[in-house]
Amino acid sequence: MTPIKLVILDRDGTINRNSAEYIKSLEEWIPLPGAFEAIAALNHAGWHVVLASNQSGLGRGLSEVSDLNAIHTRMNQQLAAVGARIDAIFFCPHTPDEDCHCRKPRSGLFEQIAERFGTSLSGVPVVGDSARDLVAGANVGCEPHLVCSGNTVVEDGAPLPAEFPPNTMVHPDLGAFAQYWIDRHQAKDRCTHTS
Repeated sequence: MTPIKLVILDRDGTINRNSAEYIKSLEEWIPLPGAFEAIAALNHAGWHVVLASNQSGLGRGLSEVSDLNAIHTRMNQQLAAVGARIDAIFFCPHTPDEDCHCRKPRSGLFEQIAERFGTSLSGVPVVGDSARDLVAGANVGCEPHLVCSGNTVVEDGAPLPAEFPPNTMVHPDLGAFAQYWIDRHQAKDRCTHTS
């Protein structure tokens, strides 16, 4: 049986605009340009896309699960309109004070993903806009990819801050990551078929 091809994405700052005040409602949820098309490209190349997102606005009482569901319903509708899909959404509703295992940079959400899909996450790309997104994935063997569309912006050639996992790759946005990932695997497939 062929292993499932997974890509794990953060949400805020990766797919939609981030906010220091949290994304609490449909009005505040604004997709980033090209993000849905990037997910569509990954899907069409055979990749299953999963979200792993801290949503402590819930635990802080700033929003309700119904608000989060409304955002994700709209997101899924807009994804479908461009031929894209997200296969599953995993989120942590807790505040930092609750000291849970699922809040990134801890790896609980990723362990849930591995269990749900019955697969190792070794070598699976994790894509996010902050160190905590990537540390959480790297702790279970994911390959870390930073997108500079949210919390962290890195100038070309500048070193990453020390809190990022070793070998973190940097991309301007989700579209650039998707193009890189698809090109890399198409090249690998060509090598496999010609050897």
